[in-house]
Amino acid sequence: MPHGLPRRSALGLLLGAAGAAALGGVAACSSDDDKTTATPEETGPVELVYWTWAPNMDKIAEVWNKANPNIKVTISNQGGGNESAAKFLTAAKAGNAPDIMQAEYQMLPSFVAAEAVADIKSLVSGAKSAFSDGLWGLVTLGTDAVYGLPQDSGPMGLFYRVDLLEKYGVAVPKTWDEYAAAARKVHAADKSVYFGGFSNKDGGWFAGLSQQAGGQWWSIAGDTWKVGINDAATTKVAEFWGGLVKDGVVDTQAWWSNEWNAAFTNGKLLTWCSAVWAPGVLSSNVPSTKGKWAMAPLPQWTAGESFSGFWGGSAASISASSKHKSAAAKFLTWLNTDPAAVDLLVKQAQVYPAASAGQSSLTTPPEYFSNQASFWKDAAAISSGARGFTFGPNVNAAYTAYEDSFGKAIQAKSSFTDALTSVQQATIADMTKAGFKVAS
Repeated sequence: MPHGLPRRSALGLLLGAAGAAALGGVAACSSDDDKTTATPEETGPVELVYWTWAPNMDKIAEVWNKANPNIKVTISNQGGGNESAAKFLTAAKAGNAPDIMQAEYQMLPSFVAAEAVADIKSLVSGAKSAFSDGLWGLVTLGTDAVYGLPQDSGPMGLFYRVDLLEKYGVAVPKTWDEYAAAARKVHAADKSVYFGGFSNKDGGWFAGLSQQAGGQWWSIAGDTWKVGINDAATTKVAEFWGGLVKDGVVDTQAWWSNEWNAAFTNGKLLTWCSAVWAPGVLSSNVPSTKGKWAMAPLPQWTAGESFSGFWGGSAASISASSKHKSAAAKFLTWLNTDPAAVDLLVKQAQVYPAASAGQSSLTTPPEYFSNQASFWKDAAAISSGARGFTFGPNVNAAYTAYEDSFGKAIQAKSSFTDALTSVQQATIADMTKAGFKVAS
């Protein structure tokens, strides 16, 4: 990671009014000097603590522990989200961080900037080939360093009601132009029905669509960050959805609400641009439509392409303060690349594995999608086309600005391009305030 970034307190930025939204406005990165003075490995039996929120990880650790009695892993379930990330940064600052931390991809830059996780490139040199380039890029932050191993992922696809597309005489759209045409056709046939929806409530969803289009919201060169949230690719995505919202042909109600669930249940909402974890959501929230859905690749911007983006997923990183980095790296390499371990991640932790081999080994479709026998094969193909992306150190600030700016644009049916510019400006302002050097 480049050096020369000013050091700041992660906790203060996390808990302050502006910092709570930014989650991680620490601007320092590890230097070469830091690496040479790292605490050496202790000898003898090693005990590792792993903070995670994935279910049944203790059962997976038991398998490792039986085979590796000199490297014992203890699981501590910390829950997920911002609270878990804040707790880790607090522990890192206090010098009592766990050896291993599960890190959402979008939160990892905050951990790096806080010098809370280690560059483990030399310890996992053989692991890169187990993952797609897009996923590997999420743990490198566009640098030569490696700040964790990919553990699970959320490649995006188009989830659709097979019966309702047939009812309204529309084919599964292969391009975004076809998606727009289908949205207009369906809504013209019944003003209470929408082909799809746009959400301002989850910046990760919009970021995934931007990734598919080739967007790159953050990049770093030397000691300087560049913010490109309103780059040409993302502007194209914003203008596309802005046109559909302005014309009133896509649904804009809040996702995850009872009303949103009812729209799916009652056949008023026909598709959902989501991630591979969508079957779990649909099965819980819309149980009555089981067996009526299918998954297809996202529509493409250019016919014949096969790109996607990620919405969700996490890596496993090693704390900078861990005294057992080599042992932790051995465990993480096993956990995320060994076929038997990856199989346990799927069956016990219920995740979609990041390892390419793990994805291709899945055969039985989710029960909710039992009508699509090729579900996991299709998901693996979608995942292989997911484009790389570099998250920045203040993702939550950008997502908060997205929710605010696009929410106002939806209400006013005003320019989504202007809303995107507002997100760009707010993100730069937040980074500058936190002490980052940002290119103009």
